[in-house]
Amino acid sequence: MDAGADVSAFGEAVVYLNDPYNWTRPNGILDLLGVHLAISTVAVLAAMVVALPIGIALGTSGRGGGAIVVLSNVSRAVPTLALLTLFAVSPIGFGNRATTIALAVFAIPPILTNTFVGFRGVDADVREAARAMGMRRGQITARVDLPLALPLVMTGIRTAAVQVVATAGLAALVGGGGLGRLVNLGFGQQNYGLIISGAILIAGLALLTELVLVLVSWLLAPGPRRLPFLAPRSRSVAAPEPTASGVPL
Repeated sequence: MDAGADVSAFGEAVVYLNDPYNWTRPNGILDLLGVHLAISTVAVLAAMVVALPIGIALGTSGRGGGAIVVLSNVSRAVPTLALLTLFAVSPIGFGNRATTIALAVFAIPPILTNTFVGFRGVDADVREAARAMGMRRGQITARVDLPLALPLVMTGIRTAAVQVVATAGLAALVGGGGLGRLVNLGFGQQNYGLIISGAILIAGLALLTELVLVLVSWLLAPGPRRLPFLAPRSRSVAAPEPTASGVPL
């Protein structure tokens, strides 16, 4: 497309997104948004169910670091679209279920890696002090390890969630729902305004997911919580100037 066509396509996208009917009609933006969120939420939750226990177990034992790295790298090297293609010729088939499983596999590596690193990084002296106080292993994990590892764990969950939301549009390629159907329909009709509309909605939803999970991480972080722009600034105290006799004023 030339510059004029680009401007026209963006104008069509703005018109499409500003039409309330496109949001509220059956299979409109709101319906597609609900399906998109459902696919993404189930995929991230499934990945958490698999990755968190493994990451916690290996992180607290201090073993399995090499296996975590290998598994993470292998999982990231497998494209989601390749998994969807394999699922299409398997009993899993097409649709939202296949997309959810593929996205869950895609979400496991960042959650698993960050959980493992977070729990492994807890100071051994802190654990030993907790044992000396009479805490059992489960109590140490829940009341000592988890609060200290939580920032890294939430970073992994946030990274996985944003990646899943941004990739869930692939569901439209295998007969599923979600906002990717707008992009797919736009390509089928050569309607660049519709393509841009779908891309804007998916990107906006990914950004909103990032912001919401940053807020959740901030709320769950242990210790006093202060917004960065409200944090008190440390004032430097100037050293007293020495007099001619060498004694400070």
